[in-house]
Amino acid sequence: MSFSLPDFRRKWSCRGYMSAGAAMVTAALGLSLLLAERAEARKYPAPLDIFGLGTPRPRAAAHTARIPLPRPRPDEAPPEAEGKSSPDKPGADKPAEAASPPQKPVSACRLALTEEIAIAPSIADIRGPGACGGEDLVRLEAIVLPDKRKVTVKPAAILRCTMASAIADWLRKDMVPLATSLGSTIGELDNFDSFECRGRNRVAGALLSEHGKANALDVRGIKLANGQSIGLTDRTMPREVRERVLHSVCTRFSTVLGPGSDWYHEDHIHLDLAQRRNDYRICQWNVWDPLPQIAPLLPAERPEEAPPREVAARPETKPGEKEGADDEAEKAPAPAEKPGAEGSKSQPHRPATKKRR
Repeated sequence: MSFSLPDFRRKWSCRGYMSAGAAMVTAALGLSLLLAERAEARKYPAPLDIFGLGTPRPRAAAHTARIPLPRPRPDEAPPEAEGKSSPDKPGADKPAEAASPPQKPVSACRLALTEEIAIAPSIADIRGPGACGGEDLVRLEAIVLPDKRKVTVKPAAILRCTMASAIADWLRKDMVPLATSLGSTIGELDNFDSFECRGRNRVAGALLSEHGKANALDVRGIKLANGQSIGLTDRTMPREVRERVLHSVCTRFSTVLGPGSDWYHEDHIHLDLAQRRNDYRICQWNVWDPLPQIAPLLPAERPEEAPPREVAARPETKPGEKEGADDEAEKAPAPAEKPGAEGSKSQPHRPATKKRR
């Protein structure tokens, strides 16, 4: 049996085509059936989506679990701690930028200056022009004495805490015994000036005063409860009282200026706590003596028993003249001049000429 390629092509050409077409039809039908089954399974008609990209895949049913809720807070439960973080307050979950700035630590002076010593609430720091202002400031309204009485500061003084504490100690420890020796107690402190952003002695261009740093206080006097007033620069006050005040303030404060220092401090006393090298202090306050009594303007009356005053001798009189002729001549009025009489003609009136300057 012979086999040749041309014979094979003629014999199997039609059958080959038919078998290949049947295979393609069978594959197409099978693919369509497969797509229909997948679309039916997804419950979404998408027969042309061969690769399943357009439709979501069915998800398995989620099984929910019941989470038990916390019990309600009883009424008798203690309050929550203030330091515990809450959703509204910044905590570990929130960034540090959203947290509030940390509070400034309280100074040792502020802790020591309690309400048992002085009524001095804290105020915000002052940032004035230049170097004016300061930190740790208080408004000194009153000083509490050891017997719980209050000495009012009029008007209230804005000072640094250290300066306010020094004023309180001065009144409580030095001025209370002085007032007791005068038979009374302190009732009021006369504040002439405290914080003021200015130069020394209010001179333009001068160095910054301690008043501009809230580190100085000007005092004019101390009023007692019985109505008496201790004027620190009053010469009518006893010298011993003013000297006791002088020694007390020069011991406690680094600067004391009063009468005799300059004419700016003739009516008050300046006190401050300026810091200098080697703890240098200035105490310039002259305690003047009382002024002498002014002599009367009119002389005293002449006593009756005084001898007669000497009288100057009169000039000698010529013979034939009477002694009282001079007196009568002085008393007699001068004769009036007659108009037109010889020798008594009035000179013609001349207008006054204006002098040159």
